[in-house]
Amino acid sequence: MSVFDDPGLFGRLWAADYDGPGNPDPMPAVDFLAELADGGPVLELAIGTGRVALPLAERGLTVHGIEGSAEMLAQMRAKPGGDQIPAVVGDMADVAVQGPFRLAYLVFNTLFNLVDAERQADCFRNVARVLSPGGAFVIETFVPDPRSFDADEQVQVREVTEDSATIRLHRYDRPAQRFIRQTITFDGDGVHLRPFAMRYAWPHQIDEMARQAGLRLTERYADWHRRPFQADSPSHISVYRTE
Repeated sequence: MSVFDDPGLFGRLWAADYDGPGNPDPMPAVDFLAELADGGPVLELAIGTGRVALPLAERGLTVHGIEGSAEMLAQMRAKPGGDQIPAVVGDMADVAVQGPFRLAYLVFNTLFNLVDAERQADCFRNVARVLSPGGAFVIETFVPDPRSFDADEQVQVREVTEDSATIRLHRYDRPAQRFIRQTITFDGDGVHLRPFAMRYAWPHQIDEMARQAGLRLTERYADWHRRPFQADSPSHISVYRTE
């Protein structure tokens, strides 16, 4: 099945390595979200291995999750407290839970893992449906920079050892605002492919999806430390609320 058609493919390919070195420290996000949660309950879309959900639960919040990959959830449930978090396997755009929730959130660019513009819009509509009055939906994404696209499309050497070599390739579909990335490892067992795709969007486009879902932007920051968002900020944390 194509990476553009299977929302669980990323998790099946990357679950075993998802908590490896190089991932962002989740604690600034945890601090921000815990303050905003107003006692909960909260919903994490694409809960993954629980890197954000578990610390939130340790602070006394009731956390629910949706995850496209059973393999990712297995990683979370193997951690202390992970089996106490209610989580369902499903497409995060469908938001197949009842609510209501005081807070829902999508961190680490995961909104862009929905590789179709309409499915991103579906996600906003369905999150709005399960938020309580005044509830918040928090999004963290990078701000696309077209100046970097050409550089991304060059061959990137990721790792070279005596036994294997790993390279990474990107290809952008600029009109569709999508890219596909392929991580290729060559070793004694052959060639191993791990594809990944995103449909990126600029902040004003995300704001419009929220507006059409009945949500309004109330806060925007450059990072989890609430530094001011500016025109050259490479990422944003945006808070949308129900009326």
